[in-house]
Amino acid sequence: MSKIALSTSHLSGHELPYIQAALESNQVSVYGDNLTGFENDLESYLQKEVKIACTISGTAAIHLALILAGISRDDEVLCQSMTYSASVNPIIYQGAIPVFIGSEKETWNMCPEALETAIKDRISKGKTPKAIIVVHSYGMPAKMDEIVAIANQYKITLIEDAAESLGSTYKGQHCGTFGDFAALSFNGNKIITTSGGGAIICKTTAIKNKAIFLATQARDKTPHYQHSEIGYNYRMSNIIAGIGRGQMKVLEKHVALRREVNQFYKNIFKDVEGVTVFQEHASYCKSNYWLTCITIDETKVAFNREDIRLALQKENIETRPLWKPMHLQPIFAKYTYYGTNFCENLFNSGLCLPSGSNLTTQEKQRIVEVMASFLA
Repeated sequence: MSKIALSTSHLSGHELPYIQAALESNQVSVYGDNLTGFENDLESYLQKEVKIACTISGTAAIHLALILAGISRDDEVLCQSMTYSASVNPIIYQGAIPVFIGSEKETWNMCPEALETAIKDRISKGKTPKAIIVVHSYGMPAKMDEIVAIANQYKITLIEDAAESLGSTYKGQHCGTFGDFAALSFNGNKIITTSGGGAIICKTTAIKNKAIFLATQARDKTPHYQHSEIGYNYRMSNIIAGIGRGQMKVLEKHVALRREVNQFYKNIFKDVEGVTVFQEHASYCKSNYWLTCITIDETKVAFNREDIRLALQKENIETRPLWKPMHLQPIFAKYTYYGTNFCENLFNSGLCLPSGSNLTTQEKQRIVEVMASFLA
């Protein structure tokens, strides 16, 4: 049987003309109409006074945000533990120190109470944190009112990892527009894709221009090659930006389709006590449901996460456990963690299900049949 993937690229049919235009005009480097157009499209979509610079990845965007925030060696950065390692690795690139924060139960994202506890404790130890990285995991908006208030109270730079949440909103405001900086991802498995790539969201044109300067090897404005700062090869190419321009035409459609997939799984598990489909906790949260996730309560059912995962794997249907928390990862285990064991419980009981916006009727039917057989 053909594989049903967790999340695959979903092209719109609008991408090729932009790519063709770049080739015909020889705009095949890190400058051109597609880059400018894609950045403008994103800025317009987010409906907020933000500026965007496209990068080669979401990881590069986070790294640039840390650099622009002045994070350097031995600075402490508070980072959500329930996330992918790309949220944390740029902290290490800067020689800084991650301090991990646990999650709360409603959004699975950074717990404001644990965040404030960590800040107070680090200050008492003479180590005032320099930045906060909050993640909108699986497209679910974090509790931004509380987190923004805490960041403002303690005057700490706030960075949003919005790699999974383009199209998600909190009280009508797009994720990625709350912090001082934010990062988007256009990896092949995201809501929209450029095959690979990302973007840094910032507040002013001056900061955007600085991000682009750093992302293009920090070349000074001289007739010869001169460099007064360390630079990076982080700028998106004009060709793949063309893919992004075509994808922007179907962004809202892709969000709607992912939300339909979430409802599809709600219907499958609606009568199964002990299996919970992860949902928005309040009407003012709108998730793009980049991935639909479930948790399994083994005290109520005669199976666990691995039982479901292996049953679907046997039928060539891809699933994946939830993120293994960063403070439990071998490479990061030595760093401080503030929070409960909720993240660990999520990892042990949770599963991500196939959630692509291009999931077909036939693929859905296969999933229904396999799950019906398993649950029986």
